[in-house]
Amino acid sequence: MPDTAPIIYRVTPARPAAHVFAVELIIADPGPEPVTLSLPAWIPGSYMIRDFARNIVSIAAERAGAPVTLTKLDKQTWQAPAGDGALVVRWEVYAWELTVRSAHLDRSHGYFNGPSLFLRVHGRDHEPCRVELLPPPDPACGDWSLATSLARDGAERWSFGSYRADDYADLIDHPVEMGRFDVIAYKVRDVPHWMAVSGRHRADLTRIAADLAPICEEHAALFGELPADRYLFLTQVVGDGYGGLEHRFSSSLLCSRDDLPAQALDTTAKPEDTQAQGDYRKFLGLCSHEYFHLWNVKRIRPAAFLDGGLEREVHTRLLWAFEGITSYYDDLALVRSRRIDAKGYLELLAETITKVLRNPGRLRQSVAESSFDAWTKFYKQDENAPNAIVSYYGKGALTALALDLSIRRDTDGRRCLDDVMRALWERYGERPGRAGAGVPERGIEALAAEVTGLDLGDFFAQALDGTDDLDLPGLLATVGVEMRLRPATGPKDFGNVAETFKPIEPVGDVGLRLAPGSEAKVAVVLDGRPALQAGLAAGDVIIAVDGLRVDGQSAGKRLRGLPIGRAVAVHAFRRDELMTFQLTPAPAPADVCELRLIDDAPAAVLERRRAWLASVAAS
Repeated sequence: MPDTAPIIYRVTPARPAAHVFAVELIIADPGPEPVTLSLPAWIPGSYMIRDFARNIVSIAAERAGAPVTLTKLDKQTWQAPAGDGALVVRWEVYAWELTVRSAHLDRSHGYFNGPSLFLRVHGRDHEPCRVELLPPPDPACGDWSLATSLARDGAERWSFGSYRADDYADLIDHPVEMGRFDVIAYKVRDVPHWMAVSGRHRADLTRIAADLAPICEEHAALFGELPADRYLFLTQVVGDGYGGLEHRFSSSLLCSRDDLPAQALDTTAKPEDTQAQGDYRKFLGLCSHEYFHLWNVKRIRPAAFLDGGLEREVHTRLLWAFEGITSYYDDLALVRSRRIDAKGYLELLAETITKVLRNPGRLRQSVAESSFDAWTKFYKQDENAPNAIVSYYGKGALTALALDLSIRRDTDGRRCLDDVMRALWERYGERPGRAGAGVPERGIEALAAEVTGLDLGDFFAQALDGTDDLDLPGLLATVGVEMRLRPATGPKDFGNVAETFKPIEPVGDVGLRLAPGSEAKVAVVLDGRPALQAGLAAGDVIIAVDGLRVDGQSAGKRLRGLPIGRAVAVHAFRRDELMTFQLTPAPAPADVCELRLIDDAPAAVLERRRAWLASVAAS
């Protein structure tokens, strides 16, 4: 792009120690009308009003060196009067939120998402612009590199310099990481892929690359094409953290140090021969999830998102599909790409089922309602959330599972959810040279019926708009998997896979969850359970159970060990008042999922299971 670019953005990590980015906007030809500028209130992929403008600490404008008055119109919008000559606007952004959604800057690294920094020029959303990313002036940051999926416009790879964006939507869809990081590279269908790993770590980067390539290929094979000419994972490693956010040519990840595989002591072992386990399996699932969004959300989008904006909430009932179906395929791709085996996949599935069943809110809110109310309920959870809401991620993933297994059963294996996703891509997907069409609110339901030839009205009525539990035991049996529910043995019991099911022993339960910490502070009281009936409430600090002192370490174990049906005294502080409660433990609910592979199932059932878990890329 020539130097006469009509719109130029310039970003400098000006004061890393103060966590301040300096941003400059140059509009070469503002036109004869007043210029209106605004910062988004939310970032695509994270459905909560974040009011990024609150982090702007100063803003000023000038023309030909003379100050121009900016009038603030609302919380995120400014207007400059009409005038002759280029308009230059400068502002500073405070960046001290270490998440995948906002901006963070210190002397160790810098990171930002476009919506948190780039003012939109109203009326010129569709114009290309140049983006100059400048190095920090701080000598302590003199060896920094830069990673972004923005198209380079003169900048060397991994370097500060000049980049370009096709329009404002493109501008804000490429997060930027700057600092010291390691890079791994691999290809999927001849398309270059990278991961920039920031933060202190001792990860086996070769292993990560070897595992990511087949996972990405699995998703590309499912949709039949890879509609990107480059892809970048930006991974920030911290002591304790987890999260991801999708973008059109990249994704931002936040993970704990222990989530990454340690460098192998046996250097002769082949990475692909080792099954992913534990926290590393969770990390690969996160990568898989965000990569699936390359299609589902970023190029197949709800119609509501095409018509809405970033100034206010945009409601849709479709998040069950765009996040839930993605959550189904993220783990399924791990077993299909042979990063985990069938048992490992069922362990992940049992955990998802358990997390959904653990919360009474699933019986109050449908998954479609959860989608629509994400802005005010799912993303703004309080102590009563487990009693009031259901996750459109978890329940959405189980809905996708139930839909997939229902289609496989009722078409005798001739159709499956893969076919629906391919049809969704063909009809609504955005490709180079073809604008995508927004998915109507009931579009996925209609397309699923069209593709499969099945009457799915009753299924969707229950799964999407109802609150009854899905018939997962019956559906899993059609692929040779037995499911049963049992009481939890502790707060970290999220289910398991067993060779045989052992007899279930009665377990006492009081129906509360404690917050982590040194004191026994109640975080959640579950509806209809003994703690609520006794009068305990979130925020209470339990100091004694049955006459014995407890703290944050001992309270949970003491409460779980109480005999069923015998009332005991519980002493707790509510604010600064000491209160006594009579608590009578009841049998724990059967809300933990156990799964078992039925290897002696009929041949047709075993074939259905094989097809369900089989690689799409290898077929």
